Amino acid sequence: MSILSRPAAAASVARLLQAGAAVAAAGLERRARRRLPEYDVPVHSLEVPTSIGPVRVGVYRPRDVDESPAVHVNFHGGGYVLAITAIDDPICRTLAALTGSVVLNVDYAVAPRHRFPAPPHQAYEVVRWVADHGHEHGWDSSRLTVGGQSAGGGLAAAVARLAFEDDGPALALQVLHYPPLDLTVPVSQKRSLVARPVLRPWMGEVYDTAYAPDPATRADRLVSPAGAADTADLTGIAPAVVIAAEYDVLRDEARRYGDRLRGFGALVEYREVPGADHGYDVSDDLRARKTYAFIADHLRVATAR
Repeated sequence: MSILSRPAAAASVARLLQAGAAVAAAGLERRARRRLPEYDVPVHSLEVPTSIGPVRVGVYRPRDVDESPAVHVNFHGGGYVLAITAIDDPICRTLAALTGSVVLNVDYAVAPRHRFPAPPHQAYEVVRWVADHGHEHGWDSSRLTVGGQSAGGGLAAAVARLAFEDDGPALALQVLHYPPLDLTVPVSQKRSLVARPVLRPWMGEVYDTAYAPDPATRADRLVSPAGAADTADLTGIAPAVVIAAEYDVLRDEARRYGDRLRGFGALVEYREVPGADHGYDVSDDLRARKTYAFIADHLRVATAR
């Protein structure tokens, strides 16, 4: 462990990363909008009220859509630290176009300003709001799914867990795309099949410490559902599609959680993307198209009338 495992140091580095992301935001958004141009879906914004303030949500609604489309709520990645919703513009457009669903891209609160447990509870509040108010926007929120990439996949898993524990809202599917599901183990101790994986130990220290400064909280079921401490019976939790990247240091925990869900009859499919590392779909359009089509197929089946 290094100085980055100290909360003050991790928070300082996280803020520097956020400043860098803010400077690069306009360029990132332009590049994201240019990717996968065949999926041209209009987007507008709305605000969703939550207990820690309003959340901006991008609403992707395909043209010539069903009068009452299903709804998929997406949570972007960024280590629970970076508010980079634009990075998920390609997947949101693609899923909306391929499924005919409305896709919501959530600009959720991030650490260190909003540490655990604020982000997963806010994410759950957004999903509850969609379930309660979707009809006001012409959405069929009885056909509701959640998903996310990286940290967003971790939040999607947490939302599914809270919905399971609170008896609703009903989720037709949770899609966990290369998610971090066990923060009890430092990134430095996680294995990869390549010598220099995308997620470096210093990144893990910054992200994990900024998000959950107290190591004891990293065993919480909303942070580490693949951790050894979470032994709850998950019978009845939302069905799941779990996708890992072959070279990702997070692959083993995704596989482990998939196996756990399979034991409760909740795993729809586990898939590993061969030859890929964490965040592969941000730059690899070929693999992105294949994975997004795979996700879209599962969303269509899960939300079919």
